[in-house]
Amino acid sequence: MSAHPVPWSWLSSWKCIACGDCCRNYTPILTVAEGTKFMRTFGEVVGSCIRGFYIKKSITGRCLFQYAFSNMWLCGIQDMKPSACKLWPFKVYRSPKYGKADESIYSYMNKDYYVYVDTECRGIAYGKPSVEFMAKTVPEFIEISLGGRVSQCYSTNFGVSRTSKANHPVITIH
Repeated sequence: MSAHPVPWSWLSSWKCIACGDCCRNYTPILTVAEGTKFMRTFGEVVGSCIRGFYIKKSITGRCLFQYAFSNMWLCGIQDMKPSACKLWPFKVYRSPKYGKADESIYSYMNKDYYVYVDTECRGIAYGKPSVEFMAKTVPEFIEISLGGRVSQCYSTNFGVSRTSKANHPVITIH
């Protein structure tokens, strides 16, 4: 994906538009615990590479768990979504990784984090950060990165609304 993520402060907002590009163009690396859980739950859906475990792609090149619903591409494992998937397109660090420290810094719970956003995501809106983006969206991504938050509200698209989820199909892996 993008070689040059931008600081969060360059965005007025971010919203998952359910375009599905992330699940087609991005291969998230799973934690060992996530890889093991996926193998136990779904069978041979996990591959491995030098960087670690990942979810295999379908013959169409999409994540095996992505499905089309009413002109959107949604996650069929929303309740088990890996942390790398929950975080995309945001990248959260304790020190500046892509420069622009003054523009990427975000203070949360008396600690400084450096938050960047992958410019390949089509849900980015550039401009002065909105109140909701600063007060709800960015903190949610930081909480996810710290492992302190499992549920998602501002960092995903449920297909219907922020409070209700679309009916997910039964996924059968052969």
